[in-house]
Amino acid sequence: MRIGTRNIFRRLFPGAVWEVNDPHGLYLTFDDGPTPGVTEWILNTLDRYDAKATFFVLGKNVELYPDLYQMIIQRGHKVANHTYSHQKGWRMSLERYIEDVDLACDLVQSELFRPPYAQITPSQLRVLSHRFHIVMWSVLSRDYNRKLTPKACLRGTLKGLRGGDIVSLHDSAKSFRNTSYVLPQLLRRAREMGLECKILEL
Repeated sequence: MRIGTRNIFRRLFPGAVWEVNDPHGLYLTFDDGPTPGVTEWILNTLDRYDAKATFFVLGKNVELYPDLYQMIIQRGHKVANHTYSHQKGWRMSLERYIEDVDLACDLVQSELFRPPYAQITPSQLRVLSHRFHIVMWSVLSRDYNRKLTPKACLRGTLKGLRGGDIVSLHDSAKSFRNTSYVLPQLLRRAREMGLECKILEL
């Protein structure tokens, strides 16, 4: 699903990065990992297409699966902060939310941050914008939606795909049915379009 320039989310986060000015690049991102069995499959699939990606990891999962976290880095991908415990910012005080982000900072060194569920208050956004590039997406795969069939997920992901897009995917057991169907075909489409899958460097 493409997030157009008039979408309400874009108006809520005017300083966020939604896409990259790069007509020859495609920027795949994976949230919520690392996840045993899923992360390895994603990395192997990316390798087959000589593709690179950015992984917005959870601090708690990095603690649980440090070897998987290191595997992401060793394969040449980028890691970024997705909070420690995947909290919804709208339900948390500024202090508590920043504390959760900081817990992840102790484990993940990155200048990039993505708020879980795209839920972050204006005050949280202001504080974190001084420390991070806030990265959102121009294409939301919705692979996390179990009511969405893999084929429907693929159609929504590929519709209007273009150079410079930041594509939101997930590195989780919940999403794997759809992600495992979408990712190989997305990589093939990128190759057909002459797009290089790159890490985010802002």
